[in-house]
Amino acid sequence: MLAQQHRMRTKVQFTETTRSGVRSGRRNLVLYATSYGQSPTIIGFIVSKTVGNAVTRNLVKRRLRALTAPTLKELPQGYQLVIRALPASSHATWEQLAQDYESALTSILAKIASQQCLQAVAKSPETASLSRREEC
Repeated sequence: MLAQQHRMRTKVQFTETTRSGVRSGRRNLVLYATSYGQSPTIIGFIVSKTVGNAVTRNLVKRRLRALTAPTLKELPQGYQLVIRALPASSHATWEQLAQDYESALTSILAKIASQQCLQAVAKSPETASLSRREEC
């Protein structure tokens, strides 16, 4: 179970992350993320009825929660993550879910780093040379 400080609870948080964050989709899940300062990292899960009955949805949520535990140790602050389980996740093995999650997380973190680099370059026009933009 996630600690209360790491749980995403409000509709506003989910909406903000899914609409304005970066996205990375895989066969079994879609990961959305935003970077937001020094607050604790919070994680939310979207597992709709298309995934399966209540037993199946809860199994998928438990697996996803277990996959996110190491993420909280690596990224203890500064991110909002939303994990949307796709219908294929109901038939996925633990290894498949883990591979999709790790792959999506790596992709998301690279996209966020690239965005932050481009924003830093845009803020300082005197150093915004072409070679600096290419580094991002």
